[in-house]
Amino acid sequence: MRKENFKKIISKFSKANVLVIGDLILDEFLWGEVSRISPEAPVPVVWVKSESFIPGGAANVANNIHALGGKVYLTGVIGKDERGRTLTEELRKKGINIQGIIVDEERPTTLKTRVIAHHQQVVRIDKEKKEVLSSGIIGRIISYVRGIIKDIDAIIIEDYGKGVVTPELLHEILKMAKRYKRIVTVDPKEEHFHYYKGVTAITPNCHEAAQAVGIKPQGVDSDSIVKIGKALLGKLKCKAVLITLGEHGMRLFEEKGRVTHIPTFARDVFDVSGAGDTVIGAFTLALASGADMAHAARISNFAAGIVVGKVGTAVVTQKELLAGLR
Repeated sequence: MRKENFKKIISKFSKANVLVIGDLILDEFLWGEVSRISPEAPVPVVWVKSESFIPGGAANVANNIHALGGKVYLTGVIGKDERGRTLTEELRKKGINIQGIIVDEERPTTLKTRVIAHHQQVVRIDKEKKEVLSSGIIGRIISYVRGIIKDIDAIIIEDYGKGVVTPELLHEILKMAKRYKRIVTVDPKEEHFHYYKGVTAITPNCHEAAQAVGIKPQGVDSDSIVKIGKALLGKLKCKAVLITLGEHGMRLFEEKGRVTHIPTFARDVFDVSGAGDTVIGAFTLALASGADMAHAARISNFAAGIVVGKVGTAVVTQKELLAGLR
């Protein structure tokens, strides 16, 4: 693929409008150093020097799209708590539209706390409630989407399995998308693959894709990956399946039988937190900007290769993406 083609697609990012629907997460990072082992148990003692909060889950996908220059809408659920207020404040600071965020007084805002020492993650602590949303809350999300569907080019379903993405919700979203001919992409939860039939494209990792079709992968370069991709494509009746393979890059399977292997762009890998969010964000934004599946996949591969070189849940800017092409 020629560099000029990449640049032409990226130059159209500012005209694309993408809606992200899914599980909103607040990522907390405790940054410190380790100098000794605890006398109470064989674990490191981390001396915390600073902390930071970053939008995670569906909010991180929205943050990636915003950083790449696209216009993004976001809908999901937070609790009526300090975590929720912190998350919306962080999004507001970044200039991300938060009108679609709904407060559910029956559940807490999902919090993931990561302890980082010497650029390495020591432990992660999750605080969350995974029960499915009430019909009333789902109805409010659907109403929000109905109100903006004419203004958007693509929809991302970001499924972290925290209760937002349900068959009821997807039935209505896909019906609207079909009516208005909108792109729908999914970053899946492996237990929910049967929800996603009829979407435009899906971006599972190798493990998720294998679980979905019941085929055990024999290695990322083996024929089993091709079998998995084609089986998933047939099962979901979608236009494309983009399987991420970590350090081995990606495999793109398209409905007309074309299979494309995309080697990894990553040079240094410090942290894979949020890499999948970057993949689907860049992939969908490129599709919404007129790219075909193969061009969009390659752009998302470049973006992911940059973000894994950073520590913590991070984003890629349009400037960084263009610099990476050079």
